[in-house]
Amino acid sequence: MEIRPAQAGLTVSPYGNPLQSSNEEQAMTLPANDDENLWISWDEYHQLIARLSLNVHESGWRFDKILCLARGGLRVGDQMSRIFDVPLAILATSSYREAAGTVQGDLDIAQYITMTRGELSGRILLVDDLVDSGLTLERVGRHLQERYPAVTEVRSAVLWYKACSKVKPDYHVSFLPTNPWIHQPFEEYDTLRPHNLSAWLKRGKRAEGEGGRG
Repeated sequence: MEIRPAQAGLTVSPYGNPLQSSNEEQAMTLPANDDENLWISWDEYHQLIARLSLNVHESGWRFDKILCLARGGLRVGDQMSRIFDVPLAILATSSYREAAGTVQGDLDIAQYITMTRGELSGRILLVDDLVDSGLTLERVGRHLQERYPAVTEVRSAVLWYKACSKVKPDYHVSFLPTNPWIHQPFEEYDTLRPHNLSAWLKRGKRAEGEGGRG
């Protein structure tokens, strides 16, 4: 398996909230970013995935499959597999288990990779949302080397690359020198429960209506 040198990324700034109708209104609804916290809207989240896809495309590297790390890399991997029109494989990993998911604990890696047919082989683009300590990318890389001899090359791609990581991804969009906690737009689902859905949907419709006035 060949691990290639990293590609340069771009730095972008977050804006917005998906329940509002314009970028200016979105920016007003999110807390201010600082060295410790980075708030991401749905609009920027999707733009980051598009930018990451463009970085990979412009590098000229061709790959056979995308392997995304669940859960953080699921949405990223799904969208990129559609953009590049390649098969998507999924490997479940988990390390944020302590202190309501904000403190990194022991890393768990699923025994098997999920894909519709065949085995993982050839050139693989390994996709996740971010690289923090670098432990996940490092361990998954060893996992692939040990269990999937048909894999010939692996490159990694993430949206956010934190300076504290001991592993540099091959592709990234945003480099974060102060290692902030990233508040992703789907975090609200972590506390949303079935009995709250009706009120949550009404709140969203209300925000859309207010954004359309004036």
